[in-house]
Amino acid sequence: MGRSAAFFDLDKTVIAKSSALAFGRPFYRDGLISRRDVVKSAYAQLMFRLGGTDEQTMARTRDYLAALCKGWHVEQVQQIVAETLEELINPYVYAEAATLIGEHQAAGRDVVLVSASGDEMVRPIGELLGITDIIATRMSITDGRYSGEVEFYAAGENKADGIRALAAERSYDLAECYAYSDSSSDLPMLGVVGHPSAVNPSRTLRRVAVENSWPILAFRNPVPLGRRLRDRPAVPVAAAALSVGVGVAIGIAIYGRHRRLKTAPAG
Repeated sequence: MGRSAAFFDLDKTVIAKSSALAFGRPFYRDGLISRRDVVKSAYAQLMFRLGGTDEQTMARTRDYLAALCKGWHVEQVQQIVAETLEELINPYVYAEAATLIGEHQAAGRDVVLVSASGDEMVRPIGELLGITDIIATRMSITDGRYSGEVEFYAAGENKADGIRALAAERSYDLAECYAYSDSSSDLPMLGVVGHPSAVNPSRTLRRVAVENSWPILAFRNPVPLGRRLRDRPAVPVAAAALSVGVGVAIGIAIYGRHRRLKTAPAG
């Protein structure tokens, strides 16, 4: 057998909330997003959780992400995240996920976080969990500001592409690899490995998991990282602009879609 790895989605799989939307309030407080963006995002996150999203919505999300973050000072975002990560993310790591991550590592597998949120936030969360490998959204930076260009948008089929690329680089045998997610938008990611599992699955993902005899896992017990990893040193936190950008972009894209459906004339 070749080398193998375990790929974990982040939101609602490893942590019990949206890493992107968690920063909506402090970003609003510091003037990076508007109240309207916050409200739309909160509404659309519910719609996203209930029904997932399609390829067109993800494309709109990517494009809005680029426009939303353009011009943001990286240093300002770093400060916001450093001040709020302990409160907004730290208490919400699923104990079951942390245990499963440890089991894969003990078995000699690499563990990789795969998230549509930004590299700048996913990487520090991964390091706190003892994970150094991530596949996440990347945005280009010019002169200390986000340029408005998305280098890699880690959503949908792109997650599977990122996994294939890493597997080719590291000689992983994908048939011996594992993947975990809660969302039907991650079906490409789950389908690329030999051992997929649905975690706290959406209705669509649950149906697909049952049809394919995939394991269905229930993670219910979030605990602070500090309690589980109290002996590990703190990891400096960098920018999370991409993370909140993805959350707000999903919000606006899906909110607009539902508004159009609601107001469209019958017939």
